[in-house]
Amino acid sequence: MALVPVAVLALAGCTTTSDREAVVAVVMEPVSVTTAVTTTTTTGATTTTAPPTTSPVTTDTPDPAAPPVAVAQADSRLVTEQAWSPFATVGGITLRHTSSRVERVGFHEANHDGARQMEPLSTAVAPWTMESRDRLTGSRSAADVVVDPAVEIRSPVSGTVLEAGTYVLYCDYSDDYVVIDPDDHPGWRVKILHIDGVQVGAGDTVVAGETVLAGGPTQLPFGSQVDEVRTADPAWPHTHVEVVDPSIPDIPAPGGGCN
Repeated sequence: MALVPVAVLALAGCTTTSDREAVVAVVMEPVSVTTAVTTTTTTGATTTTAPPTTSPVTTDTPDPAAPPVAVAQADSRLVTEQAWSPFATVGGITLRHTSSRVERVGFHEANHDGARQMEPLSTAVAPWTMESRDRLTGSRSAADVVVDPAVEIRSPVSGTVLEAGTYVLYCDYSDDYVVIDPDDHPGWRVKILHIDGVQVGAGDTVVAGETVLAGGPTQLPFGSQVDEVRTADPAWPHTHVEVVDPSIPDIPAPGGGCN
């Protein structure tokens, strides 16, 4: 595998103890991007797997009129089951929950200067705006959707996949991501992070609430700000969603995303 410049993405803004995720750096790292072959790099070994020859998995169209159902788990976790209903709008784009089983949607300040402010909808599951992270972006320019770790992750928008694959988070952790050019606002970028096992690739067409992006969320090995309002232990993982206007220059903070 060749070394290529890789953006060490710090878009999630997840930790509670530091703001190390508030920066983006370009480093030389092995990386896999879903194109003809998916390559995942792990410590001490590299595994290359040919992708499936079929198109991205698109499920039956969910019924948006189906009412959400609040379910109390055996561990007292409060979970809402819904048919991938909308949770926010931004720039004419409607964003859907990335899972059918959601505990909460936590809005926060994005790291990217071009991230646009989201407007929560009445169908958002337990929406909560987190405390400021002293960034210069809007208070709801990113969303952490807390999801059931056993449920697949579907696309929050309809559009075309621009990038998909694996990146190095904070110079230490492997994580998967997808970037979509949304049909409702061509030219903008919808970014989904903290997903595990990407099932789409560049050029694929995805449908909101139908196309499976990944088999599930990534379980991060550190605490996240949204964990502060969990309804049960252990904290469930979350997917990070943000919508970026790439015409707005991004000025990365110092530190390279590794501190």
